[in-house]
Amino acid sequence: MQIKIIKNSLYLSTGLGIAFGAIGLYFWMQSQHNANVTVGQSVNSHKTIEKPTPPIGKLATPIASKQPIRLVLKRSTRQLYVYKGENLQASYPVAVGKAGLETPIGKFKVIEMLKNPDWTNPNTGILVPPGENNPLGERWIAFWNVGREYIGFHGTPDRSSVGKAASAGCVRMYNEHVRELYEMVKLGTSVLVEP
Repeated sequence: MQIKIIKNSLYLSTGLGIAFGAIGLYFWMQSQHNANVTVGQSVNSHKTIEKPTPPIGKLATPIASKQPIRLVLKRSTRQLYVYKGENLQASYPVAVGKAGLETPIGKFKVIEMLKNPDWTNPNTGILVPPGENNPLGERWIAFWNVGREYIGFHGTPDRSSVGKAASAGCVRMYNEHVRELYEMVKLGTSVLVEP
C-alpha cells in the first residue's frame, strides 16, 4: 500500500512538473513574440524612444586625409606620378603625344571622366563603341580642351605603345592602370604636365 502511494505521488509530481514546465515555456514564448512585435513596431514607426549608445573604443575606419590628389606627368620620361599632398601614391608608365602632336605642357585640371567611353574617329566620323578595340580603352579622364578637341588620360588596346611618344596628344595607359587612376581622381584634380 505504501509503495502504491509513493508511486502515485511520483506520477503526480512528474505530471505537475511537466505541466508547470509547459506553462512556463508557453509564457516565455509569448514574451519573446511580444518583444519582437514591439521592436518591429519601433523600427517601422521610425520613433526613437531613447538615444543610441555611442560606440565603445575608436572607430575602425580611418578619417580621410584633407590633402588633395594631384597628378604630375613628365613627358621626357613618359611617367605619370600621383601625389597625395607631398607623398607619392603611385607612378605609371604612359605614352605621350608624338612629334607635331605633343601632349601640351602646363597646369590643368580634370574636366571630364567617363567609364567605358565610346570614340568617334576624327578623320572618318565612324563611332567605335566601348569594348576591347576601342582606342580609349576602359576609362577616359580629360584635362585639356579647345572647342571639340580634348586631351586626356585613357586606356589603350595597343599595349606596345605605352612608354613611347605615339599618340595624337593624349596620354595612353594600360587599362589596369587607368582604372586605378580613375578611382583616385575627381573633377577638378590638378594635372601638371612637365617637359
